[in-house]
Amino acid sequence: MKNFLKQLFSGFSDGDTLTPVDDENAIRKCITVAGHVQGVGFRYFVRLEAHKLGITGWVKNLNDGNVTMEVQCTPPVLEKFLAQIKKGNGVSRIDQMESYDLEIIKGENKFGIKY
Repeated sequence: MKNFLKQLFSGFSDGDTLTPVDDENAIRKCITVAGHVQGVGFRYFVRLEAHKLGITGWVKNLNDGNVTMEVQCTPPVLEKFLAQIKKGNGVSRIDQMESYDLEIIKGENKFGIKY
């Protein structure tokens, strides 16, 4: 947890750009997670993990207590990302996860938190 907080407060900003994902190999998913995911730094954790893996997209809290995100990357990177967010940040807990495919956004180069 201490390491996560250090990375969180000295890490990335929403304005940081990433190298766009190779459009030919990219996939884009909308992922909604339910559990203990609000009020525990989960969105910041998701953004940090996305930046580490070069994933583009965004994450946002929903009014029903869930968190939704759109992520764009290659399938192997998506597997690593999902494994990390399922583990959580030491405070969060995912009870349920749903996803569906979306069209990729060519040239996207950021991962941010939407409010």
